[in-house]
Amino acid sequence: MSFLLLSFAVSLLSTLVVLRSADHHRSLSADTEFSGPQKFHSHPVPRIGGVGVLLALLAGALLAHFTRPALSESLWLILACAMPAFMAGLAEDLTKRVSATRRLIAAVVSAALAVWLLEAVVRHTTIPGVDALIQLEPFAIALTLLVVTGVSNSINIIDGFNGLASMCVLIMLMALAYVGLQVQDRLVLTAALISAGAVLGFFVWNFPGGLIFLGDGGAYLLGFMVAELGVLLIVRNADVSPLFPLLLCAYPIFETLFSMYRRKVLKGVASSQPDGIHMHTLIHRRLVRQTIGEAASNRLTVRNSMTSPYLWLLCSLSVIPAVLWWRDTAVLTGFLALFMVSYVVLYWRIVRFKVPKWLLPRR
Repeated sequence: MSFLLLSFAVSLLSTLVVLRSADHHRSLSADTEFSGPQKFHSHPVPRIGGVGVLLALLAGALLAHFTRPALSESLWLILACAMPAFMAGLAEDLTKRVSATRRLIAAVVSAALAVWLLEAVVRHTTIPGVDALIQLEPFAIALTLLVVTGVSNSINIIDGFNGLASMCVLIMLMALAYVGLQVQDRLVLTAALISAGAVLGFFVWNFPGGLIFLGDGGAYLLGFMVAELGVLLIVRNADVSPLFPLLLCAYPIFETLFSMYRRKVLKGVASSQPDGIHMHTLIHRRLVRQTIGEAASNRLTVRNSMTSPYLWLLCSLSVIPAVLWWRDTAVLTGFLALFMVSYVVLYWRIVRFKVPKWLLPRR
């Protein structure tokens, strides 16, 4: 608990410092673009919330260095591996000139460092055909790089509204901490608690007021932490089903894959091209707007924040069964299939203006 409290306090205070000093760095750090398919704020907002998160992670690792030396080396290595992804994202936050491709390459570098330094390689998936393939080292490494990079990027994809990505990450981290506790994996448990505290400290300033954004640096950093801790958990503990981290991250992963399919196959455009019909943007426009009204500047922040709880619920619908049946691959497979079908059905109903009545606000 001391790790969570320390990282929370450091994140809370360091993010406050970033906010209080915003006048001195706003020209670099603020998001001043108010138009676009995924822009839902009406005034410049700092988008370097990842800085406070990183400082909190470093503080947690420093505490472990003095209190749990057996864990500290691995914690420092995890943070060192995360740096390429974080730095590329932070560079984009400050310069607005780092392409999506370069950020993905940086995430691949982070994943590769983890394979090298932590020996975290996925060698068992319970997926027919894949397990036979990854008995060969190059395929096992390639799959691990794909998983870690994909999850890192998926958190950035869902980072669109106040509190959306940060709360979803917090839910996932607490699930990782719980399973880490069940299998007595102190490394995963400690790292997850440190990360959870760091996210929570940021969340206080991000939701509901939207005073600061996570930014690409923060999103990639947290995405990497969730992905790498998930890989470490199944690599280090045979009792944990390989499908546990997959179901745990089902919402951001499936959101990313579905968006790629929708753009490339249905619309015939580049899969990396941003658009305004993600699940979260549809909920914002077609559910929340009915409660708050049109996008007047004094209502925009309220509408922004009211969107996130819908997606927290969606995220929880995969996390809860993952936590309850973390060792049962058959059950996890069923819930994963159920989540994907439910997501597609819900998406197409909303996009066709056939929103389920139980989702509509009561007047």
